[in-house]
Amino acid sequence: MFTTALTWNDLVFLAQGAGMTLTVTAVSVAAGTVLGIVFGVLRFQLGPYWSAPLTFILDVFRSVPLLIQLVLGNALQSIMKLGWPPFTTSCVVLSLYTAAYCTEIVRGGIGSVPVTTRRAARSLGMTWWQDMRYIVAPLATRVSLPSWIGLTLGVMKDSALVLWLGLIELLRASQILVTRLQEPLFILLICGAFYFIISFPVARLGGYLEKRWSPND
Repeated sequence: MFTTALTWNDLVFLAQGAGMTLTVTAVSVAAGTVLGIVFGVLRFQLGPYWSAPLTFILDVFRSVPLLIQLVLGNALQSIMKLGWPPFTTSCVVLSLYTAAYCTEIVRGGIGSVPVTTRRAARSLGMTWWQDMRYIVAPLATRVSLPSWIGLTLGVMKDSALVLWLGLIELLRASQILVTRLQEPLFILLICGAFYFIISFPVARLGGYLEKRWSPND
């Protein structure tokens, strides 16, 4: 008969780790999306030549492994004596990491809007802001949403790397229990179940919105 030393307090500990994972993901994706929208619009409007410096910086964040970014970010804030706690450092680095990918998603979404559609809007007297708000944003969102959902789920899983900064999120909480209880298979199965529980609603919400906004509806 199967027996385990896992207690309800241990499950609560895992749930708290899952809560930290959700918090880090929510803050990072929210901030990264805002930055990604700003950078994506700038890259599209300025063109490849004038946006080259911004493109280079974003390429650095896309090319360097996230773990190295976290370690370097933590070292940099220590050198600058900012006094950031691990949570703040993790969110800042993950936000920039998310923004680097979200920028390309936004730029691609804007580029998918037909030029003739935008010209027709401007010929009707719309300003650039009205064109972006009422024409480009709705059409670009439909195209960009699946990629953004995938990015969000990816950031949620990548947030496990913040354990190297001492933040106790879901994977770190699981490691602590594995070390104490010596039941790696069972505990990691529970950890995977937690990841599924917090990821599945995001994936289903994305599928629902994608279906609802489908041009065929």
